[in-house]
Amino acid sequence: MTTTLAPAATPVARRAAVDLAAVREQWGDLLAAIDRRPAAEWPPREARGFLDQLAAADRAEDDDAIPVEAVVGRLPLTIREHPAPLNLDALDAALAVERDLFDLADAAAEQVQRSIRPARDAHDRFITNQADAADPARWHPPTHRDAGPANAASAGSRAYGLHWAAVWLEGRALDEASGDLFEPIPPRLLDEIAATARRARLTVERALGRDGRTTALDDPCPFCGGQLAAHTRRGGEPVVTCSTGEACEAPVDVDSRRRRAWRGADLVGLWGALSAKR
Repeated sequence: MTTTLAPAATPVARRAAVDLAAVREQWGDLLAAIDRRPAAEWPPREARGFLDQLAAADRAEDDDAIPVEAVVGRLPLTIREHPAPLNLDALDAALAVERDLFDLADAAAEQVQRSIRPARDAHDRFITNQADAADPARWHPPTHRDAGPANAASAGSRAYGLHWAAVWLEGRALDEASGDLFEPIPPRLLDEIAATARRARLTVERALGRDGRTTALDDPCPFCGGQLAAHTRRGGEPVVTCSTGEACEAPVDVDSRRRRAWRGADLVGLWGALSAKR
C-alpha cells in the first residue's frame, strides 16, 4: 500500500504518515502471530507475508492456521476474548499499540474536532444533528454509562479497529481537509502523533522479528552447500545471503559484498529449492 502525502506536509507529518501506514500494513501479520506459537526458523511463520506466492498447498495450510477474525482484523483486541493465545509477546505488543493509537485518537479529537452541531425538531426543540454526527470523517470516542447490570459502554470509533484509527490519525497529521470539521493541528499534537506512530511501528516490527537482525539458517545453500544467513531490516525487505560468494551457482544477483542474495520473488525459488533438498 502506498501512502499519498499532502504536498505541504511537514517532515514530521510525513514521518508520522509513513509510520502509521507501516503499522496498518503489518497489523494483519501481528494478529495472525497471536494464534501461532513463536517459531525458531527464519522467517517466523507470522512474518511470511512476502512469500505469498508459495505453492497453493502451502498457502492453504497457512490460511487454515489464521482465524477469520485475524483476517478481518476489525474487532478491537481490548474487547475480544483471548482464552489461550499461543504467542503472548505478540498479544502484548498488539494490545499496547492498539491502546496507544486509540487513546491518541481520542485526545486528538478532543483538541481539533468540532463538536456535533445541534438541530431543531418539528417542535422547535434542540436535538442532535444526526447528519453531522454521522459524518464518516468524524472520530467518536467511547462512551461510558453509570455502573449497572444493563448499562454497557459504547466503543465509538474504536469498534472499527486499529486500521481506522491509524488512517484517521494520518489524516490529522497531514491536515487533510474535511470542511470545517477539524481545526489545524497544533505542533505539540503533531509531535505526539509522530512519536506515538514511531513507537507503534517499532513495537510491531520487533514482535514480528522485522526490527533488523541476522539469523544463521540450519539448511545449507541448495546450490553450493554454503552457509545461508537471513537478514531483516526495519522498513525493508528480508534478504538471504550465501557465504560462498560469487562462486555460488544460485541464479540470483550478488549484493554489495559479492554474496549471492535472494530477495523479493527470488525467495520463493530459494524456499522451493530448500524444500526439494529436504
